[in-house]
Amino acid sequence: MHIRPLSAPTGPEAVPDAAGANLWRADPAFARLLPLYLPEDLRAVLEPQLDRLGALAGGALDALAMTADRNGPELIHRTRRGEDAQSIAYHPAYREMERLAFSEFGLAAMSHRPGVFGWPAPLPPAAKYALTFLFAQAEFGLLCPVSMTDSLARTLRRYGPKALVERYLPLLTSQDLDALHQGAMFMTEQGAGSDIAATAVAARPNPDGTWALSGDKWFCSNADAELALVLARIEGAAAGLKGVGLFLLARTLPDGTPNRYRIVRLKEKLGTRSMASGEVRLEGATAWLIGDPEAGFKQMADMVNNSRLSNGVRAAGMMRRCVHEALHVARHRIAFGRRLIEMPLMRRQLAKMLMRAEQARSMVFTTAEALRRADAGEEAARPLLRILTPLLKYRACRDARAVAGDAMEVRGGCGYIEEWPEPKLLRDSHLGSIWEGTSNIVALDVLRAARREGGLAALDSLVQERLAEAPLEHAAPCFARAAALLERAQGDEALARSAAAALYHVASAVVMNWEAARTADAHRAALAAMVLRHRVLPRDPLAAEDAEAALLPGLLEAA
Repeated sequence: MHIRPLSAPTGPEAVPDAAGANLWRADPAFARLLPLYLPEDLRAVLEPQLDRLGALAGGALDALAMTADRNGPELIHRTRRGEDAQSIAYHPAYREMERLAFSEFGLAAMSHRPGVFGWPAPLPPAAKYALTFLFAQAEFGLLCPVSMTDSLARTLRRYGPKALVERYLPLLTSQDLDALHQGAMFMTEQGAGSDIAATAVAARPNPDGTWALSGDKWFCSNADAELALVLARIEGAAAGLKGVGLFLLARTLPDGTPNRYRIVRLKEKLGTRSMASGEVRLEGATAWLIGDPEAGFKQMADMVNNSRLSNGVRAAGMMRRCVHEALHVARHRIAFGRRLIEMPLMRRQLAKMLMRAEQARSMVFTTAEALRRADAGEEAARPLLRILTPLLKYRACRDARAVAGDAMEVRGGCGYIEEWPEPKLLRDSHLGSIWEGTSNIVALDVLRAARREGGLAALDSLVQERLAEAPLEHAAPCFARAAALLERAQGDEALARSAAAALYHVASAVVMNWEAARTADAHRAALAAMVLRHRVLPRDPLAAEDAEAALLPGLLEAA
């Protein structure tokens, strides 16, 4: 039968624009997955908030993010009277995003105290990351201060002296912007990026029990935060990591005087332009020692790992936004007499974007559940959390870069224009693979988690449990081979990235298939099989690929 070609509109009507969409309602898989990770009574409270945030993320919040991206922060060194009093001026759009994140949705507070959304206890990680996943679809940069404030509160509660916890925890977890103390972490130096043992900033004791910090920190995000955790080399301590302590630095001292450090300049960044990152010079700044003076980095690692998990969540959220935009274009753009989504090559491209995005989402919620169990005291969950976190950070952040590039390509020329969401998504997506450890560093951390903390055995247990409930063809032997590759990588670090990627792909496919069985979602099961077929199993690059051709229309229609 002859199919009559569609008539393509002309002018503005020919350019699809998804602005104003509710990103919660446009994502049916989201609502199907939540019952697996959140109890029914909490979902009843949370889903209206997700619906509200979904509308904001596709509308007003997205507009604020675009405005703040174009109007970055400005460092002001002196007052108009000539006082040496530094401040950072932010565009009103950024301030409104702060209000939404910290105050209205309580993203930095909800893990630490009851009362957010009227819930009588701190909210579990899956709730926080569900909201973060939506927020990230509009704004990545502000979620760095949100994550660091949340993570600093967590580290302070775990290792800080009682007096500091009592003084600062209520301020870190406040939803009142006038009282709120935002957090930061100052680790990086010119000669000490990932190599923390090379830290040169010096800490010497003061007579009153505080410490004086001196030296330069080279990359400090949320540079004007009221509180920061800082790594510094203790005067007279051993060389290497054991000589690096962890300190709490307040921008304003308890007596109301400004602390002795200054922001030298702000960085001009490729992405996350809304948020201030700068260089900080510590000039004998007063700070408090946190925990064991010989375990500074080990204690800071708790904050770093929490930030790595947040990076993975943000990468997953950005991938979903990319998929949403690409699907909207493909469904509404007409070329050569057909909608783009009817074209075989476009279907395959969209399906592979969707596959990567859903892998990351499944691993986000799996890691969030491991975090909940670990924080509840389940010892078996700790090694699982320890390996899932770098796996997610490593692969999801790298996938986000590819998915953002594909989304730009699907939109075509408009996708290269800064008025549209794709350029910002592409720029921001690259940072996830750098912050809190580059891909090489994080892949090596997967090896450490496996070797020192039993992470591989814990992941194997999870995979076997999920396969027992929802079998997936080829998954068991693929996981065994990935585990063997990781063991080989212990003696040959050049294999670390391949091993980490393989573990991520097999584990995500198994989890996705288990989720599909629990929710009776045949499309999710098809995506799980695609992960193994396209990212794990050997393939002949010259063979015709038609295994999914018949599935793609239905798969994309349900996305």
